[in-house]
Amino acid sequence: MKEKIVTLAQVQLPVDEELKIQKHRLFPDGMDESELEQAGKRISIVTGIHGDELEGQFVCYELSRRIKENSCFLSGLVDIYPAMNPFGIDNISRGIPAFDLDMNRLFPGNDNGDMNEYIASQIISDLTGTSLCLDIHASNIFLTEIPQIRINELHKDMLLPYALKSNVDFIWVHGASTVLESTLAYSLNSRGVRTLVVEMGVGMRISPEYGNQLVDGIFSLMKELGIWQGEVKAPKRPVVSNDESGNDVCYLNAPCSGIFIKEKNHGSMVKKGETIGKIIQPLSGEVLARITAHEDGWLFTIREYPIVEEGSLMGRLLKEV
Repeated sequence: MKEKIVTLAQVQLPVDEELKIQKHRLFPDGMDESELEQAGKRISIVTGIHGDELEGQFVCYELSRRIKENSCFLSGLVDIYPAMNPFGIDNISRGIPAFDLDMNRLFPGNDNGDMNEYIASQIISDLTGTSLCLDIHASNIFLTEIPQIRINELHKDMLLPYALKSNVDFIWVHGASTVLESTLAYSLNSRGVRTLVVEMGVGMRISPEYGNQLVDGIFSLMKELGIWQGEVKAPKRPVVSNDESGNDVCYLNAPCSGIFIKEKNHGSMVKKGETIGKIIQPLSGEVLARITAHEDGWLFTIREYPIVEEGSLMGRLLKEV
């Protein structure tokens, strides 16, 4: 097996600093990279677009480690992009530091634009040609998400067969009206580059159990694409919500401000009226409100950060339909 670090975009900064976007490429010894790409044997793993979403960092490490330990089974190209927003990761900030920009609102970018638009355009250019891309995100610091893939209905037919083999717990097909056309995933999918958006875990943390689950799914996808010849774990069968109408998912919001004490973990099955958690007032010792399930269903998002204000999102419930 061969491996190399490739710089796909580089910008000079003041005070002798440099901004580099790099990838780690792994491929079988004795095989031509361009021929493998033309044969559809290239997978790309992208993360770090938001600097406070760290779950993908473990995925990049673990995927690389497993491939190296069993390199004889590699039969295609694996490109790993751990830090699309390296300064954001260094500062643990969601956006691009100093610019106050969300990188996932800049795509497809512009070769002749400012520094950030140029970087975005180079990323799109480098990913064009990949057979399948996984864009890995985490939740923010407030919420925990079960491992899931989100697909907009415009690209459902192209993406759902791959999402079903990715070993996640949940696939959420949502309406086209919620699509942000300036995201990496939309820009790539609209160019015919199949891109799955993964959401899992919580912001500013790493959940190794979720990372290992997704890596198992990546090997399953690599097997499907002819990139991996070794044995893989059978992917779990996910729950699929074809929620184009937006009616299958119930949003739970805080009716008042206070401290949230959760009583249910994400992934729990709950009944209508069942308590998910309570909002308390520490000074008086009162329970200000109880957060209850509006419907029978599956709690796939839950509030982790305890300080809440009126209207704060407390969880998402997939209704039993």
